[in-house]
Amino acid sequence: MTERVTIHSEGLALSGVLHRSPGPRAIVLTGPFTGVKEQVTGLYAERLAAEGFTVLAFDHRGFGESEGRPQHEDSQGKLADLRAAVTLLADYRVALVGICLGGGYAMRAAAADPRVVAVAGIAGAYNSPRWFAERMGAATYRKSLADLIERYDEFLPAVSRDGEAAMPGEEPWSYYSAHPANWTNRVTRGSLHSLLTLDVLGVRPLLPPSLVVHGRRDDYCSPELAEAMAADQTVWLDGERHTDLYDVDPYVSAAVTSTAEFLRRF
Repeated sequence: MTERVTIHSEGLALSGVLHRSPGPRAIVLTGPFTGVKEQVTGLYAERLAAEGFTVLAFDHRGFGESEGRPQHEDSQGKLADLRAAVTLLADYRVALVGICLGGGYAMRAAAADPRVVAVAGIAGAYNSPRWFAERMGAATYRKSLADLIERYDEFLPAVSRDGEAAMPGEEPWSYYSAHPANWTNRVTRGSLHSLLTLDVLGVRPLLPPSLVVHGRRDDYCSPELAEAMAADQTVWLDGERHTDLYDVDPYVSAAVTSTAEFLRRF
């Protein structure tokens, strides 16, 4: 059974879709940067519900049909949204599952919320400011942050095939241009400051049982960081593109099967 639900997070109404299944286990999904529930999380919600879980897919604050500052990545706000989503499902044994950037948020949220019994990241972004600074150089990293703060409230395209964008290149363009429902192709520059300063690796010691499912090749979410997350179980897939784990079989099926098998243990 599928129903529309409203999640209340810090005074904001968030729009969600709940797939109910018999049994005690539930999953809260969180998805890619700028993504909405009609895209990646919607597909995973259907697939994981078919595996016997009650599953919630929702729009984080500022995106899709939810309230909040439009098209702005609010890291602390998104973590609050996940706490509110877990509260909505308080009668279940709740796990968090994140795809792409949601993988990092799922790990951060699970580390801080003892109600979460397990966590999984699929093609996840396990951001590390230290890792960014080491590869960019500390001076360049700090200058990038300063530039983003200076233009914090400006918008730029979320994706673009050729020009400047938060996620440039053919791969993100191909996915998002084909999945436009309730999605807007713009985001604040301040959102990129949130991404560059979000520390996911640092929460590793605080995690409940954890799973990482990741492509051996991924140009957008580093396999090196996925390995550094040092999850309790890691499953490597042989996809060619990051977005293969968004909506392409056999990769989605492999991710769903691995995640369902892992979460049934808790």
